[in-house]
Amino acid sequence: MYGDVDLNIIDGSAIWAQSMAQALAAAGCEVTLLLKAPVRTDRLVAPLADVPGIRLLRPYEDDLVPDRGPRGLTPEQAVELITKQHERRAFDLVVVRGRRLAGLAAQEEALTGRLWTYLTDFPHSVGELSATSTAELTEIALASRFLLCQTEELRAFLESSVPAACGRSVLFPPVVVVPEGVQADGQVHARTRIAYTGKFAPRWNTLEMTELPERLAQLGVDAEMVMIGDKIHAEPADWSKRMRRALESTEHVDWRGGMARADALRQSAECDFGLSWRDPSMDASLELSTKVLELGALGLPVVLNRTPMHEALLGADYPLFAGADIASVAEVVARAYADRELYADAARRCRDAAEAHALERAAERLRGYLSEALLTAPEGADPERPLKVVVAGHDLKFFTRLAEYLDALPGLDVRIDQWEGLNAHDQYRSRELAGWADVVICEWCGPNALFYAKWKRPDQRLIVRLHRFELYAEWPRKLDIGKVDAVVCVSPHYADLTREITGWPSEKVVVVPNWVDDVQLARPKLAGAEYSLGMIGIAPSRKRLDRGLDVVSELRRMDPRYTLSVKTKQPWEYWWIWNRPEERSYFERVYRRIQRDEKLASGVVFDPFGPDVATWLRRVGFMLSTSDDESFHLAPAECAASGGVPALLPWPGADTIYDPHWIHDDAVAMAEAIHATVSEGRFAAEAERARAEVTGAYGLDRVRSMWSDLVVRGKVPEDASAAPAARS
Repeated sequence: MYGDVDLNIIDGSAIWAQSMAQALAAAGCEVTLLLKAPVRTDRLVAPLADVPGIRLLRPYEDDLVPDRGPRGLTPEQAVELITKQHERRAFDLVVVRGRRLAGLAAQEEALTGRLWTYLTDFPHSVGELSATSTAELTEIALASRFLLCQTEELRAFLESSVPAACGRSVLFPPVVVVPEGVQADGQVHARTRIAYTGKFAPRWNTLEMTELPERLAQLGVDAEMVMIGDKIHAEPADWSKRMRRALESTEHVDWRGGMARADALRQSAECDFGLSWRDPSMDASLELSTKVLELGALGLPVVLNRTPMHEALLGADYPLFAGADIASVAEVVARAYADRELYADAARRCRDAAEAHALERAAERLRGYLSEALLTAPEGADPERPLKVVVAGHDLKFFTRLAEYLDALPGLDVRIDQWEGLNAHDQYRSRELAGWADVVICEWCGPNALFYAKWKRPDQRLIVRLHRFELYAEWPRKLDIGKVDAVVCVSPHYADLTREITGWPSEKVVVVPNWVDDVQLARPKLAGAEYSLGMIGIAPSRKRLDRGLDVVSELRRMDPRYTLSVKTKQPWEYWWIWNRPEERSYFERVYRRIQRDEKLASGVVFDPFGPDVATWLRRVGFMLSTSDDESFHLAPAECAASGGVPALLPWPGADTIYDPHWIHDDAVAMAEAIHATVSEGRFAAEAERARAEVTGAYGLDRVRSMWSDLVVRGKVPEDASAAPAARS
């Protein structure tokens, strides 16, 4: 683990390094913490030396670097040291913080896939995000196993701006470690003390804070400002001088200098209020201040800026939000000083918010990520003699994540036979892989399946995944089903159709459904999401956008707050669709309807197609499925896993995938059911029911284990042909 931070200086970055190491150790890791600078004060490193499982690597004291700069290791030196340590004894994960450092680490092939990158110092708005920084973040994302994001807001911005971050971005909020037994007494004293700990910098409003005792005195409150820290920003020079002078000479300002983190918390606990009030220019920051949480964990009510993030943390009606000037801070403190119930309510909210960031909570979160990153060998696999698996096909977009999962399993060696087209491939390579493999998975039942069936050995297993596209084509009729061990369909309806059309033995046609990444999708909904309908993908015309418009039109007649968000590529982006006159005519009619109908023109939004579905779903309450037919239709299940409600029309086989509770006779019935759910206050209960059903049937762990059983042991899924309602 390495953060490009100096642990001699107490600030948020240094506190992160200390608490991150503690959390990793608590999660069961053996942690090597590389220090950036020589230890001049042990206020932060001494507590780590006593933690089992943490080893401090001191490059200066141990002569690990020839060129000892005055400001500690450069990012280049740090990455070189990490790489050398990795060569001696391989790390399972390498946790790094610092944009330049992460960019350099991403270029080291030996670290690719092992990086857990903690992202902070990058642009936090679209306007600031240049093409260069986007390319840099893309490279970091591709090399990282996880991108650790402090807040949901940061994760959403990152995924929306950097497609490569999708699926890799996970939450890791600040960690709060409070010494045992250290708590504020919950009282407001005659002389009230306000605690600030951290660095002294212009945008942190620390110079203005020194005026607070005088302002409070004018309001009849006897107050003292307790300021802990010793890092004063050097620029601008005149500000630095004024800051130091104010700390040293302002009446009722008690500057206690720098000290160990535990001591700073003990002294803060003796105060009445915490203060984390910053310049309004920082309100758009996507980072959450650790100081707010630490002070809250002590039981102190914290005065801070009103921002969407702070409102989500403490409630929009939190009573200690301050305005942009010091006078508003004084007014807030004076009001809580005089009103003990208000004071107690604010303290409780801060304490409750901090509980979610305790060390054990952080360790529990990390243990979940560790189990995902460091998979265990499935039953029947031998890491000493890996099972050789080939995945072959012309279009692997639906199978890529499955292939990555299988390849990550200990005991499996996965190779890809990427065909250039349905019939175009490197025959020599395919023949070589056919001779090498123990198991072959053909994605699509096309010429690839015919090829591998021809060259199949008796001791091999051949698995073919069949989609709607090829069911009515010629290839299934030409396939020697005797050479195939299993034909996989994603839904019971298409499995039945496959048996009916092909006449293949029933037991060879099995159902392994699409999976839903319920972990990634479980994110808090945005306010008002219950009034937002969603559709994903509207081309070709059999997806029936027109029926979706019927639903939202009916709903907006009942309540104008309903809207429809459509996340899709446009039909003209698919040449094979747009070149068909009947398709073009259909979409021209539908789009003309949206333009001319006032209810639709102001109620339908088109969002760009992309992998940031989990972020997009935060604002979607109901997912519509209005198609003429579907093989599975994943979007309603994804919405359910995200905390939304599926809404389907009865396309063939829908009731074998989804509970009939979510299926409606027509667009009007669907609109009436949606409005009743919202207006009667049943949205949360319905969403919870849908989530439980979908994750139980199609959750990531369940479906992945079905695939690993099928590939490793040839075990056919037992109960994958029932809809969620039947299984429950």
